[in-house]
Amino acid sequence: MSHKPKILVVEDDAQLREAIADSLMLNGYAVTQVACAEAALEALGSELPGLVLTDVQMPGADGHALLENIKTLYPSVPVVLMTAYGEIDRAVEAMRAGAADYLAKPFAPERLLAVVARHYRAHEAVPEGQFIARDPATLSLLALARRVAVTDASVLLTGESGVGKEMLARFIHRHSVRASGPFVAVNCAAIPDSLIEATLFGYEKGAFTGATAAQAGKFEQAQGGVILLDEIAELPLTLQAKLLRVLQEREVERLGGRGVIALDLRVLAATNCDLAAQVRAGRFREDLYYRLNVFPLEIPPLRARRQDIVPLAQHCLHKYADTVGRRGMSFSPAALAALSAYDWPGNVRELGNVVQRAMILAPGAVIEPEHLMLPRAATGGAPSPLPQLVEGRSIKDMEREAILAALAQSRGSRKKAADLLGMSERTLRYKLARLREKGELDTDKLL
Repeated sequence: MSHKPKILVVEDDAQLREAIADSLMLNGYAVTQVACAEAALEALGSELPGLVLTDVQMPGADGHALLENIKTLYPSVPVVLMTAYGEIDRAVEAMRAGAADYLAKPFAPERLLAVVARHYRAHEAVPEGQFIARDPATLSLLALARRVAVTDASVLLTGESGVGKEMLARFIHRHSVRASGPFVAVNCAAIPDSLIEATLFGYEKGAFTGATAAQAGKFEQAQGGVILLDEIAELPLTLQAKLLRVLQEREVERLGGRGVIALDLRVLAATNCDLAAQVRAGRFREDLYYRLNVFPLEIPPLRARRQDIVPLAQHCLHKYADTVGRRGMSFSPAALAALSAYDWPGNVRELGNVVQRAMILAPGAVIEPEHLMLPRAATGGAPSPLPQLVEGRSIKDMEREAILAALAQSRGSRKKAADLLGMSERTLRYKLARLREKGELDTDKLL
C-alpha cells in the first residue's frame, strides 16, 4: 500500500517550526518536524520525504551543509531553504547547487503553500534503488558510485553476503544515463548448470528438448539498460569463455540460433568471494576477471559502518509495516543501543530479519531489547557497550548503563559514544544533561 510522503521541516525555532507545520497540515500535508540538520539526516534515512523545508541558520551543521548531504545521498528530494533577507544572495547560490527554491523570512502562509505546491513530489517514500547511508564509510562509497554511474564502465561489486550489493547496483543504475532502461539481476548460483547458458543467452525453438518456443535471454532482456551478474564466482568455467566473448564482442547468439544479436547494455558483477584468489586457484578466468573488474567497489560490512545501523533499522520498520500489519512502531533507546552494539555477521539482510521478528514479538508500539532476540555472546568484534539484560530492571536503568558503558569504551568521547549507541551527539548531550542533574555522571571524564 502506498501513501503520500511527508514534508520534512527543519527549523531550530520551536514556535516557527510549529507554525509552519500547522499551516502545512491544515492544507492536507503530513509533516515530520526536526530541530537540526543531524536529526534531518536521521529522518531521511528511515523515510524519504516529498520535500525538505529547512532553515539556513541552525546550531551545528547549517542548511547549506544539509543541502549538500541531501543532494549527494537523496538527489530526487527537493530542498527549499528558509533564509533571512540579508542572506538571499547565498540562497541564490544554493539554488545553483541544487536547491529547488528559497523563502525569505518572514513569509506569509500563502507564499509558503505556493512554493510547497510547486516543488512537492508525491513519490514513494523509499524508492527502489535508494541506498540508505549515514556512516562516513558509506558516504565515501556512494560518492565513488555516483562518479562511475555516469560512465558505462563495468563495475565489480564485492563484499560479504547481505551487505547490499544488489542495492548498490540499483543505485548505480538509477544514477546513470541508462536509468530509464531495464535493470535485470541474475543470480548465477541459483541457476542449474544445465540451464544457465540458455537463461543468459536465450534459445530458439527446438534448440533442446522442451524448447517449444523461442526465448530471449537475460542479456537481451537488459537491452538499453543494465544487467547484474550476481554471484559471478559461481559461473562454471565452461561458460566463462562464452561470457567473455559476449562482453568483448557486445553481441550474443541464442542456443540453436544462426545469427548474432547486437547488445547495448552495461554489465555489473557482484560476488562475496575474493575473485583474485579464485583466479590464482584456477577457478576463475583471469581474462574475464579483468574484463569485469574495470572499476571495483567494495561494500564494507555493517559492523564497519555502525552509523548506518539505526537508519537502516528505522527504514525496516517502514518497509515491513504492511507485511507484519503494524504501523507506527518505534525502538526504545535501549533497543537502539543493542542494535548498534551487535556485530551483524549477516549484515543488512540479518538486520531486516531481526527487525521484522521484533515487530511481531513486541506487544505494544515500542520495540525493546528483549524483542530483538539478539545473541548475547560476543561475536568476535569490538566489545558491546550494552550491559547484560536482567529481568526486573527498568528500561531507564538499562539505557543509563548502556550510555555509561559506551562512554567508558570510548574513553569519554561523546562523538564515539554516540556512534556506538546509534544516536546523534545532540541526543546524547540531552541524555547526559539529565544524568548530570541526577548526579549519575562524572563530567570531568568527558571529552
